[in-house]
Amino acid sequence: MKRLLACLTMFLAAGATRAAEAPSFQGKTITMIIGAGAGGGTDSSGRLIASFLADHLPGKPALVVRNMPGANGVTGMNFFAQQAAADGLTITMGSSSQADPLHYRRPQSRFDPATFEMIGGAGRGGTVLIINKAAEARLFDKTRKPVVMGSLVGVPRSGMQATAWGVELLGWNVRWVVGYQSTNDLLLALERGEIDMTSTGNLQQYQKLINLGGFRAFSQSGAIHGGKLVARPDFGDAPMFPDMVAKRVTTPLMEKAFTFWSAMTSIDKWVALPPATPKPLVDVYRATYADAMHSPEFIELGQKISEDFTPMAWTDVAALVRTIGGTPPEAVNFIAAMLRGQGLETD
Repeated sequence: MKRLLACLTMFLAAGATRAAEAPSFQGKTITMIIGAGAGGGTDSSGRLIASFLADHLPGKPALVVRNMPGANGVTGMNFFAQQAAADGLTITMGSSSQADPLHYRRPQSRFDPATFEMIGGAGRGGTVLIINKAAEARLFDKTRKPVVMGSLVGVPRSGMQATAWGVELLGWNVRWVVGYQSTNDLLLALERGEIDMTSTGNLQQYQKLINLGGFRAFSQSGAIHGGKLVARPDFGDAPMFPDMVAKRVTTPLMEKAFTFWSAMTSIDKWVALPPATPKPLVDVYRATYADAMHSPEFIELGQKISEDFTPMAWTDVAALVRTIGGTPPEAVNFIAAMLRGQGLETD
């Protein structure tokens, strides 16, 4: 009986040890699904992250990147949600567009990012509104010529929508000029005096204008780190836009809409496993990405893609995705109505 009990104890101990061991990917291949074409920001960030994961996951698996562009990322996300097995061998790279319920609540969408197992992400550290100092006084005086806010073709990006909130809540005196093809075009227009104000998240572009003189950071959106909205030191003493309007957000619907907007400005790129992936697999991915966040080599490579490349913990990414996905349609419609009221596109 003693020998039997001893053997049973050894058997149970060995089983517990095996259960505690991290999964190994030795001899396996990981596929990353990217719902965007090759060469863009989402693709470049995804390939960097996938490469680091493959090099540092237990067993150092092989890596394949599969680009599946189409329908603003919906094609790739639908495939990932419906076809990818929850075995740890398929991951996806998403962007803020795929986290936006305006995209995944459409009839052709078959995915919900809130059900994905987030691994981590990368942001830009928030966006900044840059204004020509000579135009600043006009922003608060509706008897004078409106400040010209430059924006890209189509619906203004989330960072640029800070101006729409400024018009709505602070009574800014603004005229929108929409149709620029790129952020570079916008900043060149600002430099030439064609527009008075615009928004960017690119530190290099921002710093160039500040160095020229005559421009300043008027406000910044902030970014989520450790569950808190924090300012970006690179933008100097520019006030946080949410603080500027906090007392003007007066109704529950407006608060939900503003929270949605703030979350959309904070999220950018994110990496995830399929729904229902076993916890040990999720844990090893998250631990590996946590190591990447503290790797000087990883950050240096990321900043070659974009100077603003800022790794984000899975907890922050998951919280943002849940906040965005939990926004009721009427709050999203509030923003759409606000934009339309200022003569802007919403589709």
